[in-house]
Amino acid sequence: MLDVISLALANLTSPAVLFFALGVLAGVVRSDLNIPQAVAKGLALYLMMAIGFKGGVEVSKAGLTTELLLAAGAGVLLSFLMPLVAYALLRAFTQLDRTTAAASAAHYGSISVVTFVAGSEFLQLSGLVYSGHMVAVLALMETPAILTGLLLAGASSKGPDPSARGELIREVALNGSVVLLMGAFFIGWISGEPGMVRLEPFVVDLFQGILCLFLLDMGIVAARRLSGARKLGVPGALFGIVMPPIGAAAALGLALLAGMGAGDAAALMILGGSASYIAVPAAMRIALPDADPSVYLTLSLAITFPFNLTIGIPLYTAIAQALIGG
Repeated sequence: MLDVISLALANLTSPAVLFFALGVLAGVVRSDLNIPQAVAKGLALYLMMAIGFKGGVEVSKAGLTTELLLAAGAGVLLSFLMPLVAYALLRAFTQLDRTTAAASAAHYGSISVVTFVAGSEFLQLSGLVYSGHMVAVLALMETPAILTGLLLAGASSKGPDPSARGELIREVALNGSVVLLMGAFFIGWISGEPGMVRLEPFVVDLFQGILCLFLLDMGIVAARRLSGARKLGVPGALFGIVMPPIGAAAALGLALLAGMGAGDAAALMILGGSASYIAVPAAMRIALPDADPSVYLTLSLAITFPFNLTIGIPLYTAIAQALIGG
């Protein structure tokens, strides 16, 4: 218990989390502090490129392994199945309609890249090392949950019109975050250590500062989304806090079955406990236009993301260390 508290305190006093808190404060008091959308998108692109490239370099050192395949299988399975759990809870304990519940549930099978980035930094602070192939697992977990969400909504094979279905398929297959993550991953894999030597000042030295600036913007955005909490009510808001540990627990079970080390297990728990607020909302706008975006964005961005950033990541890390060691 003391380990969890000490890890949580260390995380809460890290610059990244404090900048996120500053953004939330600025949003709550309605300050005119604002990061232009184009700049925020550029920061997000940098983070995805950097984490993907570094992961690819790490895999180039170890090569294709059984561990990579097991981790990928665990991640895809989590992404397919966790929306089923989320949907059941939302339908049982909230008044959300089927379509909005299905769209919201899909967010909890997919992942948050920024949560993983913040978590990877915290793992380093905790002395845990995770494998570079976990970046590939992250990318693979982006889209299966979308398919499950559509099945839950009864819209997997039908939609408003064929052109909309075609646009959805393109959105899922060519989602920008997936393309950049996997592209940077393969570039890092191909270029290896010599490539890292060339890009290290850019992808390593600047990383922390850009992460802080991005989380400042995320804090502002999250504060502005809190208005949607009224539609959720207390049970819905509690779902946004309870669902992440459920996803992390499922990830831990698969990690133990796959024989993962503490670092990889903690990374998979961070992925399993996160919720998408980029890829899935974009797909849901096309596939399920009747779903209420203020509900699923409030859940994933204004409730689950802050919970993971402040409490979830230290909790998952401490549990992985206690059960597996590291």
